[in-house]
Formats: sequence, structure tokens, C-alpha cells
Amino acid sequence: MAAQSTIEMLQQTSLTTLVQRELERRILGGELAPGAKLIETDIAAELGVSRGPVREAFRALEQASLVRTEKNRGVFVRQVSLEEANEIYEVRAALEGLIGRLAARRIRPGQVEKIRAVVKKMHAVGRARDAAAYYPLNVEFHELLVEAAGNRALQANYRRIVNELDLYRRETISRSAENIPVSTREHEAIVNAVAKADEKLAERLLVEHVIESRERLHRALAKPARAA
Repeated sequence: MAAQSTIEMLQQTSLTTLVQRELERRILGGELAPGAKLIETDIAAELGVSRGPVREAFRALEQASLVRTEKNRGVFVRQVSLEEANEIYEVRAALEGLIGRLAARRIRPGQVEKIRAVVKKMHAVGRARDAAAYYPLNVEFHELLVEAAGNRALQANYRRIVNELDLYRRETISRSAENIPVSTREHEAIVNAVAKADEKLAERLLVEHVIESRERLHRALAKPARAA
């Protein structure tokens, strides 16, 4: 009986992880829009699982700041107001500064090459002003940088913050594709500073990059949305 309970628990945990990853993919990929209601029974039926793993996945996604639970209403994809986004950008700037400083101190040559490869791709899609292709490269750049910082607590807090800003980061790039080359040059300067182990410069460039990203957001939201 104990062995059976252990197996059931492992199966439940595995299914919860799979459901969580699929819902996270849909949210971060824009398939599930901010404010969309997530219906437990529908998701369970669609993914071919019981309601238990879906319920547990909702809890994990709420901890990751991707969904919110409203009493007597249900679970919704998190929607961050512009005022909240402004405050989150300030926190992100502080975290990115620390990331830059630690990455410049700890990055390995192989990690530098990976980040440079991403920047090279950024230049290529920038010439075409391809916002859809640029967005995942932007995410990958910052993910590789925070990994190079070598601090798991910092990485967890950074990911929670950027998850909250996902809607606005995507919208900024979509509405301001003409700024992609400028943003790419900022990324290139950052990796150059990190590769030279210049902690102060890497910190300053990343803080400035985030603050400028916030300004680009405000300019982007003043424009009409691009046609699909």
C-alpha cells in the first residue's frame, strides 16, 4: 500500500510539472492573454489529466506571478497595470545591476560565447525589424546573463519579476520594431563589459538598459498597436 501511494504521488507530481510547463509556455508565448480566465475542468480535459495536477499547477503559477486567484471568481492570467509595471521596472533595474556585477565577476568563456551568439542573431533579425523573432532572443540573452551571475536566489527573483513584465516587454518590442537595432547595440555593449570583467560598467549599462526599456514602453504605448 505504501509503495502504491509513493507511485501515485510521483505520478501526480510529474503530471503537475507537465501541466505547469504547458500553461507557462502558453502564457509566456502570448497564447493565453493577460486577464484570461483559466477553467480547471477545461484544461484537465484538454490535457488529458485529472483536476488535481491542474489545481497544483495553478498554485505553482501563482507563486511564479503568472496567474492570480480571485475568491469566488476563479484563476486568471496575471494582468499588471502600467503603474505596477513602472514600479516593477525599478526593482528589475536593481536586480539587473547586481546581475551585471556578478556576471562580470563569474562568467566563463563558454558562457560569453553563447551570449555573443545570441547578440549575433539579434543583429540579423534587427535588420529585418522582425519583432516576433527578436522577443525570444531578448529573453534568452537575459536568461544566459542571470545564469552567468551564478546566484540561484537572484535567478529565482529575477524570473518572477520578468514574468510580471512579460506583457509589457512583448508589447514594447512589437510596437517599436524600429528600436530593435538600438536595443541590440545596448546588449552588445553589456556583453562586452561582462567579458572584460568590468563589474562597474556592466552594472551601469544594465541599469541604464532597463530604465531605457521602461521609457521605450511608454513611447510604445503612445502608438497604435501594429496590425497582426
